[in-house]
Amino acid sequence: MAALGWLTPRRRSATARSVLAGEASAEAARKSSQEQELTSEAEPQFPVHGDDRAAAFFDLDNTVMQGAALFHFGRGLYKRKFFETRDLARFAWQQAWFRLAGVEDPEHMQDARDSALSIVKGHRVAELMTIGEEIYDEYMAERIWPGTRALAQAHLDAGQRVWLVTAAPVEIATVIARRLGLTGALGTVAESVDGIYTGKLVGEPLHGPAKAEAVRALAAAESLDLSRCAAYSDSHNDIPMLSLVGHPYAINPDTKLRKHARQFDWRLRDYRTARKAAKVGLPAAAGVGAVAGGTAAAIALHRRRR
Repeated sequence: MAALGWLTPRRRSATARSVLAGEASAEAARKSSQEQELTSEAEPQFPVHGDDRAAAFFDLDNTVMQGAALFHFGRGLYKRKFFETRDLARFAWQQAWFRLAGVEDPEHMQDARDSALSIVKGHRVAELMTIGEEIYDEYMAERIWPGTRALAQAHLDAGQRVWLVTAAPVEIATVIARRLGLTGALGTVAESVDGIYTGKLVGEPLHGPAKAEAVRALAAAESLDLSRCAAYSDSHNDIPMLSLVGHPYAINPDTKLRKHARQFDWRLRDYRTARKAAKVGLPAAAGVGAVAGGTAAAIALHRRRR
């Protein structure tokens, strides 16, 4: 029974020091609990529920979706024989560069937009919208970042509106927004006459400062308070848009945006894996090689079947 002595109550009376220690510990626990309650009250949950003057704006490429929406759209159009294999090769190179660098190159993006405009010229807007729905299922749905999707859903669950803001064609952006259950989309507007694309843009691509202007205009039209709104992007090109809102987030940020976000104490989220490997060299290069190799194989197969 001696071995079980530790199970029996101790008969030794507590010393004054042990009493003091116990009381101090209990007081510290109560104080900590009270401070936590006060902190919870002082810092309301974000996004704030029921705030109808708050909204969220999400960049698309590499923020909501891995890669460039325009590239995936191009793949779908190629499958439907809208253009030749040489155009697909150019799209593939642009996508490979985008995935390796993780940033938007203005020259590449402009080339991709010019190509897309020439491809859709003469086609009906309604036709491209229908095809866009199919392409989303074929190439885009599986490339949505779950983490970013959850952030958007948090705003929706709070009763807030959520828009995509992208340089991609507004028709494609609208399809993606609808399929994700978002409020809508701001995107580049291609000119159409009587429902048929002319091959020209209305204004300029929605890129960089143009995104900020679009968000500002929409906020004014929807009576939103930008200081209560949130914006999410991966690119330093979107710093003008991020700087407009009270809650900017850097998502899968490029080097310049990461540096800026840290300097201004913006929140960061990174849902990538391959890009982290790029910093040590070979894995990312191998990934780009796989993209290029796969494209080359697809083109070769296509030629053999012709």
